[in-house]
Amino acid sequence: MAQGGWVYMMTNKPYGMLYIGVTAHLASRVQQHRIDTGSAYCRRYGLKRLVFAEQHETIQDAIAREKMLKAWRRSWKDDLIATINPTWADLYDQLH
Repeated sequence: MAQGGWVYMMTNKPYGMLYIGVTAHLASRVQQHRIDTGSAYCRRYGLKRLVFAEQHETIQDAIAREKMLKAWRRSWKDDLIATINPTWADLYDQLH
C-alpha cells in the first residue's frame, strides 16, 4: 500500500519568505522546522510558521505538486495560501 504525502509551505511572517516542502509525516516535519533541525533554508530565514498544507494520496503525487508549486509565480503562491488561510495564521496547532 502506497503511503500518502503532504505538500506544505512555511514562512516567517505574512507575505514573507516562503519554503515549499514535501513529507509523509507533516506534524513531525513542521516540528523539525520549528526547533531548527529542518532545512537550512528555514533555519537561516526563521521560517517556523506553517501557512499551507495539502494532503495527497501518494508521496509521488505530493512530490509532483511540490515541483509544480515551486515553478509558480510568487503571486500565485500568495493567492493559493490566501484562499485557505487568509490571515496567514500558523496552522501547526491544528495538526494535533
